[in-house]
Formats: sequence, C-alpha cells, structure tokens
Amino acid sequence: MNENRIEHHPVVIVGGGQAGLSASYHLRQRGIVHLVLEKNRAMHAWESQRWDNFCLVTPNWQCDLPGHPYDGPEPDGFMKKDEIRAYLAGFRAKVDPPIREGVSVRRVAPRAEGGFLISTSAGDFSADHVIAASGGYHEPIIPRMAERLPASIAQIHSAEYRNADQLPPGAVLVVGSGQSGAQIAEDLHLAGRKVHLAVGDAPRCARVYRGRDVVTWLADMGYYDMPVEKHPLREGVRDNTNHYVTGRDGGRDIDLRKFALEGMELYGVLRDFDGGSLLFEENLRQALDDADRTYNGINAAIDKHITDNAITAPPPSVYTPVWDPPAERGTLDLAGSGITAIVWCIGFRPDFRWLDAPVFNGAGHPQHRRGVTAREGLYFLGLPWLHTWGSGRFGSVGRDAAFLVDHIAARLARAGQDSAA
Repeated sequence: MNENRIEHHPVVIVGGGQAGLSASYHLRQRGIVHLVLEKNRAMHAWESQRWDNFCLVTPNWQCDLPGHPYDGPEPDGFMKKDEIRAYLAGFRAKVDPPIREGVSVRRVAPRAEGGFLISTSAGDFSADHVIAASGGYHEPIIPRMAERLPASIAQIHSAEYRNADQLPPGAVLVVGSGQSGAQIAEDLHLAGRKVHLAVGDAPRCARVYRGRDVVTWLADMGYYDMPVEKHPLREGVRDNTNHYVTGRDGGRDIDLRKFALEGMELYGVLRDFDGGSLLFEENLRQALDDADRTYNGINAAIDKHITDNAITAPPPSVYTPVWDPPAERGTLDLAGSGITAIVWCIGFRPDFRWLDAPVFNGAGHPQHRRGVTAREGLYFLGLPWLHTWGSGRFGSVGRDAAFLVDHIAARLARAGQDSAA
C-alpha cells in the first residue's frame, strides 16, 4: 500500500448523526479541515428507526443543536417525527458538512507514525484525529429464545415498528417497558389492539408536577448540567434505563397500572419459552412499585427545591396506585393467548468492532473522560452520559462537541508550533 496516495484529513468524523454534524459545525467555525463518513444518510435513524406516532419526550426548548436552537411556535411542546426530521434538515443545511454518505467504515487503526488509518467501502483514508460519533445503539437486541418461538408469530424489534397495522391481526406481546416499550405498548393500546406487556425495571416520572413540566423543574435544579463524575452512581448511570413518559398529545404520564385497568395484560420480565408457554419472572408488583417510588422521589426532590427557594407553586401530591396485580403470573399459554406478534423493546448493544484501538473496558464499553480517550487523537461523541444526561441528545451534544473541538484545535496548534520550531 502506498500511503502517499491515501486521502488525508486532519480530522475524520465517523457518523453523520446529530453528534457528528455538531462536531462538524464547530470544526467549521474553527476553520479545521475535516471529513464526515456516514454509512447510510445523515441522521437516517430519525427516519428509518422511529414509529409513525413517535415524538420527543423532552420539551422542544431543550433542542439546542449548535447554531440551531428550536425557534418554533411551541417551545413547551413535543415535536413529532416529521417535525424532528424538518428540524434536523435545517441543522444540516446550516452546517453544510463535508460529508460522504453511503460509506461504511470497516476499520480504524492507529499508525505507528501517529494518527490513524481508516479503511472504508470507498477506499482508505488517513487522519490525525478521529471522532467516533456513531452513537451507542448499533445492534438491536433480540434474545436467543426468540429462535424457538413458532414461525407463525411475527417478530420485530422496536427499531422496525411503525404502526399497529403492520402487525397481523390478534394480540401483541411487547417485551420491555423502557421509553420505546412503554410508548409502543401505548400506541398499540390506543389503536385498539390487545396488548400483553412484559414489564422490566425501567423507572418512570411525571410529565407535569406542581404546574410545570418535570423536565423544566429538573433543568432549574441543575440536573442536566451534572457531570457523570458528580452523579451518585458515577459511571454506573450510563447503564441506567431511561424513565418512561410521553410527549404524545401534548404530553402526559405513562401509567402502566391505568393501562391494566383498561385491559392491557401486565407480566414480569420475560424469562423463557418452554415450547408451549411463555415464562415470566414473578416480579411485576416489585417493578411497578419501584417505578412509582422513582416517580414520587423525583417529585419529592422538586418539592424540596420549591420550599428551599420559596417558589410559589400549586400544592404537592403523591401518586397512589390505581391498580395492583391480583396475583403474579409466571406462565402464559402462547397458543391460547391469541398473541400473533411480538415487539422486542429491550434495547441495543454497541458495536465498535471497527475501531481497533485499546480504549475499551472488559465489557466492551469505551473508556474516556468527556469523550477524550487515552489514545492520542481518538475521541467519542454522542454516547449516553458521555459527560452529562444530555450528551446523547439535542440538548447537550453540541457542548460536548465544542469541548472536543477545542481539545483538537489546541493539539493542532501545538503540532504546528513544534513543526515550526
């Protein structure tokens, strides 16, 4: 290989989502030459991996991509799928990134002389700095037990779900009650489908409490500016499941107990399939109680903030269960249940096999400090809790990108000084 013929860039960004384009924005502001490589289309996930009724679960005012804050008519509303796509299209137009779409990065490896060699479906590149901005949601998780389910059961992952009509007539089992699972279960429920929901350990929170959106209260309390190093769980918070709540129809709570009163069937964690029956952990009551405990705990923290700061607000309240499981159910006869489809909503696993650098821990997760790794010139951006709660979201990914670009600019300046000496 003649590396003199390899196209070189000071910075290469892998991933053309909101993280990669945020980095591109700040690099352009600094006048730093760079290239963005995206295997699909820029920000494709917002089109290809969201259901029809998808909407944000945080208020629009939190959308603050670099140079592109939300400026629509509903700052306290929740953008729907098409509105999100339009917002992101506007962001791309402002950034005007030097991007090559349809290019798959196959391997990034350090070079002995410094920098990195990047092998792609469009040939090889080299770079002094590489920003891995491909996110952490790469491979949909579907358990091996799914292989033993009858072929007559349609199975899809949450990333493939669009609407109730894409599933065959009959009842639907939704597995997982995180943000996607709870909202997809609601979507099916509102469409009149019989829903069975295998509930996990996801916490929940109120949409509105004491006259304001809970997100607004938490922002005032500084929660979204808390760095991971100061969180009580430290880096363990990165493994937490997000609270379920919805922005649908202007925003509201998601109360699984209320769904149960309306006919949704709730179970504990799906454990196995024995050839005839689905087997569940008998932990539904505990899962619901734990979610409500978190809900009330967040509200209690807001109560304290209101009291400590002498804020005038409506009176406090405590959620009390509207339904309790009459009994734990450990089994469900699949044939007798009427279930014709399963939607797996148990998340994604990261896939950084293309990144050949010693920057991962024993569990395969990137090791970094605010995106800066121990390998000189290699960075991560857009991961959940990279630095704060909003690191993987529209609210704070731009700040993380600015921090990394400042770091890169300083390194490039030092390299220039060294070469001039």
